[in-house]
Amino acid sequence: MGPGMRNLLTWAAVVLSAYTVAAAGQPASPASAAAPKLAVMLVVDQMRADYVHRFKDDWTGGLHRMVSQGAWFTHAAFPYLTTVTCAGHATIATGAFPYLHGIFQNTWFDRANERTRACTDDDSVKPLSYGRKAGEPESATYLLLPTFAEAMRAERNARVVALSMKARSAIMLAGHVGDAVTWLNRSLDTWQTSTAYSAGPVPQVQAFVTANPIEADYGRTWTRRLPAARYHEVDDAPGESPPKGWTTTFPHVLRGRTDGSTPDEEFYDQWERSPFPDAYLGRMSAALVESMTLGQGNTTDVLAVSFSSPDLVGHAFGPRSQEVQDVYAHLDLTIGALLDRLDELVGRGEYVVALSADHGVNDIPEQLQMKGREGGRFDTRALTDLLDRRAQVALGPGRHVARISGNDVYFAPGAYAKLIAAGAVEGVVATLAAQPGVAKVYRGEDLRRSRTAGDPLLRAAALSYVQGRSGDLIIVPRTGWMFSARGTTHGTASPEDQQVPILLFGRGIKPGRYEEPVTPADVAPTLAALCGITMPRADGRPLRAALR
Repeated sequence: MGPGMRNLLTWAAVVLSAYTVAAAGQPASPASAAAPKLAVMLVVDQMRADYVHRFKDDWTGGLHRMVSQGAWFTHAAFPYLTTVTCAGHATIATGAFPYLHGIFQNTWFDRANERTRACTDDDSVKPLSYGRKAGEPESATYLLLPTFAEAMRAERNARVVALSMKARSAIMLAGHVGDAVTWLNRSLDTWQTSTAYSAGPVPQVQAFVTANPIEADYGRTWTRRLPAARYHEVDDAPGESPPKGWTTTFPHVLRGRTDGSTPDEEFYDQWERSPFPDAYLGRMSAALVESMTLGQGNTTDVLAVSFSSPDLVGHAFGPRSQEVQDVYAHLDLTIGALLDRLDELVGRGEYVVALSADHGVNDIPEQLQMKGREGGRFDTRALTDLLDRRAQVALGPGRHVARISGNDVYFAPGAYAKLIAAGAVEGVVATLAAQPGVAKVYRGEDLRRSRTAGDPLLRAAALSYVQGRSGDLIIVPRTGWMFSARGTTHGTASPEDQQVPILLFGRGIKPGRYEEPVTPADVAPTLAALCGITMPRADGRPLRAALR
C-alpha cells in the first residue's frame, strides 16, 4: 500500500468517526428576530481545502473577509466515493449523502431505456430561454429529498434565487422549486431556466441578461492579477490542456479563432475558462437581490450561487497552475463585491453566508509521475473490452458490458444476473481489480448494507451507491488515477478529491478556526438551525461550535 492510499484511509477514518449515517433531522428552533434576513449559499466548483492555506495571503476581498472574520472549518471532507459536481451540490443543498438523496453521478446509464441520462434530465418540462435559442428540458426530478431552499420556501415562504453557469449546479442548489433558477446552456451560450420553476422567463433575470451580454467580454485579456513573485508554480507545466486558441501561458486573449472578428464557439469556451463568468454571476446575484428585494421582507430569503470557472480552469490547467491561483484571486474580488453590495441592500450583519465546494481535484498525472508519485489514466474502452472478454468465458460471444460511466460498470440487460448464476462474477471482479490504478472493486449488492462498514473505502462506495441507478460493479481508483484523457479531474475517494473548505460568515456566526471533522452535508442543517427550520432527512448536523 502506497503513502497516498495510507493517507486516504487515515483521513477517511478520522472523518467517519465523527458521523452516524442517517441521523435524525435536527429539531427546529422557533423563528425569531435573530434569524438572518438573507441566507446565502455559495459553492465553489472544484475548491480543494488546501487552496485556502496556499492562496489566502493573496486575498483582500470576500474570501479574505470570510476567512479572517468568519468561521473556518479546516477539516471538512466528503466521506463518499463519487466526488462530482451534481452529487456535491445535492449533498450541500440537502444535508444528505448520495445513497439518500439519489444523485451519485453527473450522468449515469439508464438501464430501462439503455441510454445515458444526465442528473437534471426531465422530459416532462420545457426549457425557457433568455435568448433566442432554447436548450434541454431540465429540473431536479431525480433528486429524492428537499433542499434547504425548498424547506425555507415551504416553512418560511422564502423567495429562492439560484444561479450558476452549470445547470446541475443551479438546479441542485434550488431543488424542485424556486423563483429565479438560472443557468447557462453551455452548448447554445444562452441563459435559461425551465417550466419546473416558472411559467415564463423571469423579468428581473431577463432585464439583467439583456443589459449584460456575454459578448461584451469579447476581446478582453485574462492577465495575471498578482505580481509575478506571488505565484507558487511555473506558468507552463506538463499535462496542461488549454482550450483552443490559447497556449499554456499567460496572457489569455478571449477572441475565439485567431482570424475571427466576432464571438464564436471558441470564444465562449475561452470565456468559460476565465475569471469573467464568476464576475458575471456575482453582478447578476447582486442585481437580483436588488430587483427582487431579497432579504428586505419579514422572512428569510435564499440566494444560492455556484461559481463554475474554477472547475473548468482546474480541469484544463491543473491545481498546481498559475491559472488556478489567479482565478481564485479574481474570485476573492468577485465575492468581495457581492458582500459589499449585500451590506448596502440587506444590511451589514443582517445576512449569513455559507461557502463550501462540491469536490476537490487531483494533480495532473504526468506531474505526479515527474515527482516520483503514483498517478495515471484509465482507458475506459480498454477496460470495457477486457471485461467483455472475461465475461465471454462464462456467457459466450457478444457485448456483455453496456457502459463504464466513471466508477460505475453497467452490464447489458440480464448479463450480470447470468454471471451470478454461472458463479463467474468473482472472476470478473478479480480481473478488474488486478488492473493498474484500481484499489478496490465492489459488487453493487454488497454496498446496500455497508454504509456503516469499518473499512472507509467500502463505506465511501456504499454512501455513493444508489440502488437501481448505480452500476453493477463499482471501481475505487487509487490516489492519482482518473477517468480523464487529458488535463485532470476528480470523482474518487482520494483526499485531494474529498477535502474541501467550509466557511461561515455573518449573522449568528462565531468567528474562529475550527479543527473538528465535518462534512459539507453539515451546511444545510447549519443554515436551517440559524433560520429556525428542520431539514427532514439529513446525515449532516448543525455546526453549533460556530453558532452564537
